[in-house]
Amino acid sequence: MSTQTLTFARAITEGLRAALEQDEKVMLMGEDIGRLGGVFRVTDGLQKDFGEDRVVDTPLAESGILGTAIGLALRGYRPVCEIQFDGFVFPAYDQITTQLAKMRYRSRGRVEVPVVVRIPFGGGIGAVEHHSESPEALFAHTAGLRVVSPATPQDAYDMIRAAIVSPDPVLFFEPKGRYWSKGEVTLGAPVPDGVLDTARVARSGDDVTLVAYGPTVATALKAAEALAAEGTSAEVVDLRAVSPLDVPAVAASVRKTGRCVVVHEAPSFLGVGAEIAARVSDECFYSLEAPVQRVGGFHAPYPVAKLEHEYLPSVDRVLDAVDRALSF
Repeated sequence: MSTQTLTFARAITEGLRAALEQDEKVMLMGEDIGRLGGVFRVTDGLQKDFGEDRVVDTPLAESGILGTAIGLALRGYRPVCEIQFDGFVFPAYDQITTQLAKMRYRSRGRVEVPVVVRIPFGGGIGAVEHHSESPEALFAHTAGLRVVSPATPQDAYDMIRAAIVSPDPVLFFEPKGRYWSKGEVTLGAPVPDGVLDTARVARSGDDVTLVAYGPTVATALKAAEALAAEGTSAEVVDLRAVSPLDVPAVAASVRKTGRCVVVHEAPSFLGVGAEIAARVSDECFYSLEAPVQRVGGFHAPYPVAKLEHEYLPSVDRVLDAVDRALSF
């Protein structure tokens, strides 16, 4: 084992490298992931090290990528598919939700389809239309899929390895706005138990719980720092997984603080925050001091780059939601 300071993207690279080294049935598939190393260079150098049969440049056809991956998984392989940008996943939506999600269930567990679908998602990079979507709730609504999103380089390294060895299909949402953030990563350590379905407390607090995942964990932590300067103690819970939700971890925090604010980039309308609000209201009714607040994107198409910071949850919007919660 060794500890290095890596970018978020590089941590995923090292996780993929470890999986390729440990299991010859692991293979990577996607548009421009081989010689180019992917748009975000996450697969940089892997085709050179492992060959064109294991790091495969595919045609520009997301449905074809997923259909091929499902067939390979049925033959014993563990494909890891890269969708170049979040908005490009929709041509593969049918393959993911009607085939990938259901085969294990339809076979009563006799057939496993261990496919990982890597999806760079979210905003913050000034991209053009269809390049800054947050479609995680659409997939979480479909039973049979794990939907996860790491928030730190260490979790990115651990969670991609855990996703690849999982018997379940995994939608692995990578916050592209965090690709260049850095953190310490312990390489070579065993994958922690439950990293795909157990939330973590990123910061302890007593007055309000901030629930986030993926790109908004950093936003919640910045809001917690600002609140601390004002004398308010905020606990930040990083969900890690959207499906399954670690409701017990969130409920334990809310029972302590009495207040809850959920933060995500996807639109609030019918979003992950709505499900968490319902679960918290059910589980923590007698502990809540205020209604659960939600901070998310607006119910509108993702805007042009110069307006995206008006659309995305900001520290100020989180602080406003905390003020509303504390006003009761």
